[in-house]
Amino acid sequence: MTEAPSCPVTFPTARRHLFDPPGEVLQWQRQGALHRMTFADGHLGWLLTGHSAARAVLADNRFSNRTELTHPPVAHPLARQENRQPLPGFFLRLDQPEHTRFRRLLTGQFTVRRMRQLEPRIEEITSDRLDAMERGDRPADLVQAFALPIPSLVICELLGVPYGDREQFQRDSAALLNLESSAEQMGAALVDLMAYMRDLVLRKRAEPADDLLGGLVAGGELDDEELTGVALLLLIAGHETTANMLALGTFALLRDPAQLALLRDDPAVAESAVEELLRYLTIIHMGPVRTALEDVELDGHLIRAGESVAFSLPAANRDPERFENPDTLDVTRPATGHLSFGHGIHQCLGQQLARAEMRIAYPALLRRFPGLRLAVPPEEVPMRSHMTIYGVHRLPVTW
Repeated sequence: MTEAPSCPVTFPTARRHLFDPPGEVLQWQRQGALHRMTFADGHLGWLLTGHSAARAVLADNRFSNRTELTHPPVAHPLARQENRQPLPGFFLRLDQPEHTRFRRLLTGQFTVRRMRQLEPRIEEITSDRLDAMERGDRPADLVQAFALPIPSLVICELLGVPYGDREQFQRDSAALLNLESSAEQMGAALVDLMAYMRDLVLRKRAEPADDLLGGLVAGGELDDEELTGVALLLLIAGHETTANMLALGTFALLRDPAQLALLRDDPAVAESAVEELLRYLTIIHMGPVRTALEDVELDGHLIRAGESVAFSLPAANRDPERFENPDTLDVTRPATGHLSFGHGIHQCLGQQLARAEMRIAYPALLRRFPGLRLAVPPEEVPMRSHMTIYGVHRLPVTW
């Protein structure tokens, strides 16, 4: 058993190619699944690049996801704050059994059956956005015209959040996810979002509503602070992730006309295309992180209790031991088994909703505008390299 390779690495973020992970992380992957790594705060932990090892750790309850135990893989403005306890109700950063209490209350809202029932409404929202694009100016920013409104409208209706307030919560969400924000800016955005969601919870108490948040309020199992944290997590995750997949996925398809044509012209391809784009692009590109609660042997190395393990999900999803020709985008590939939604107890609660939105939105966009193309050179598209969720800030298109 090896305790530590001789030369610790740092978490790689610089990309040579728009849609590929940093080159060095793929080189390290060829040398093994686990690598000694120096975290942004100086902690000596591990970087995980292999698919099977990543899947194993994500499902292992000997590793914790709690905020106060983990170390940041890249510099984070709030990482130095004392007493970094998880927000009440923010169950993404809780372990069992606390995590289970929240997850149990929400699982029934995000089943495959429930998402199928939502599909007509998603189709209607998508069609409305395409109509607005067709009437609007050209070139258009696909992010603001299409990719962001669709998941925002859907999650707002599902949760019971007024869509008219979107400018406020989208602005604060962006500041919270931007690693170039100052600690003061991030803190102010978090306070603002918490105050907004707390006020919404109080309104649901005063005026019961037939929506997800209203149902949680009526259920009486969570207090107001817990309801605020749950609502905040679902709102941010429900629009930021899918919005970036819709925009970045379209960008990747526009750069690969043969793959675009397959998705546009063959309705049977939509499902596999969504899975392949999720695998190929992997927008969660700076983590997650887990911390060992006891000594654990993995891939021939000893991870000591208290050591954090950072995941490179983009590398794991390009692991040639799991996916043939992993650096090739192939929308006909049966790409199930990717880790873009995570794995284990923290696997994305809203994954079926995200799949439904993408399965409907991609083909609808490409069929409505068969001549869709970039309105700027690809190198001028501003990328979200400094954001915790990868994607594009803007995608100027015309048709």
